[in-house]
Amino acid sequence: MNIDDLLSSIDSEIARLQQARTLLAGTRGGKSAASPPVKRERTLSAAARKRIGDAQRKRWAAAKMAVKTIPAKAAKKAAAPAKKRRLSAAARKRTADAQKERWAAVKAEKAAKPAPAKKVTKKPPAKKPAPAKKAPAKKAPAAKAKKAAPEKATTAPTEAAAS
Repeated sequence: MNIDDLLSSIDSEIARLQQARTLLAGTRGGKSAASPPVKRERTLSAAARKRIGDAQRKRWAAAKMAVKTIPAKAAKKAAAPAKKRRLSAAARKRTADAQKERWAAVKAEKAAKPAPAKKVTKKPPAKKPAPAKKAPAKKAPAAKAKKAAPEKATTAPTEAAAS
């Protein structure tokens, strides 16, 4: 069996399976599994809307009545903010005098105690900056070096001959 025969048999099998699927899908009421279900809009009858509205208005009325039935005395107490408690002038004076006495005692204690002697430390002499390093001498460019090389070469044999 060659490859062409295999491909044709597979194609025929796929076509046969697709036909079987469409037949089976048609027996389920004509809807295919791929199509999404259609949502219908739900509507209320006029009587149902009236019942819901009446019930809500009844709840609102009950809430309003609960607010109105608070006793008058309780409403006044709740409405008036709590009065701040304040110190009398005499109490403020006693508190200030007591605080002044406490501070005077702290200051007297500090004055009676001699201050500890500070240790005198000898500072090391300031470091001298390190001497700056000299930059290495720049080498001569290549052209000058070539010119200089033959001169040395010529002078070297003459020096050897002279000695």
